[in-house]
Amino acid sequence: MAKFSRISKLSKLKRQELIITFCKALTSLKNDREAAKLLTDLLSPQELEMVAKRLEIARLLIEGQNYESIKSLLKVSPVTIARVNTWLNISGDGFKIAVSRTTDKKKIYKHTDEELYDPNSWYNYKRRYSLSFWPELLLEELMKQSDKKQKQKLITILHSIENKTRVFKKVSSEFKQQLIK
Repeated sequence: MAKFSRISKLSKLKRQELIITFCKALTSLKNDREAAKLLTDLLSPQELEMVAKRLEIARLLIEGQNYESIKSLLKVSPVTIARVNTWLNISGDGFKIAVSRTTDKKKIYKHTDEELYDPNSWYNYKRRYSLSFWPELLLEELMKQSDKKQKQKLITILHSIENKTRVFKKVSSEFKQQLIK
């Protein structure tokens, strides 16, 4: 992050005015692409990574992850994790709002733009040739619509099947034969 002095050279009123203008600029953006353009223009790559890591640390702390797992996952120091944890505990409303809203978006938008628009992506291949992937698609749909207990039951059943590849090949070949008829 850029070097700065601890004592601001701006008046309190001017500093508040600048922050309000910055917040208005952020809220005026229409989508995440516009936000990405602004932030990559505004921040250096290191600053952008640092801010993104702070948000991810907050998300992981809210989910109940421990310091050690966060440290190894994001390659950050325990001091950084503790600082974010302190912010979460003292106020943290901004973190909590951002985390809850981005977590919901991750559930809604399952695929990246690259996957959606790349004709050779695995996502588009499965979408175009869905009959070739019907067992996988069926399992995905079952998992989406199942509660925790039902999901655990499905996982147990799948783990209990012996010779999975042989079973799946047999099911697939029988399905293909039905298509030919």
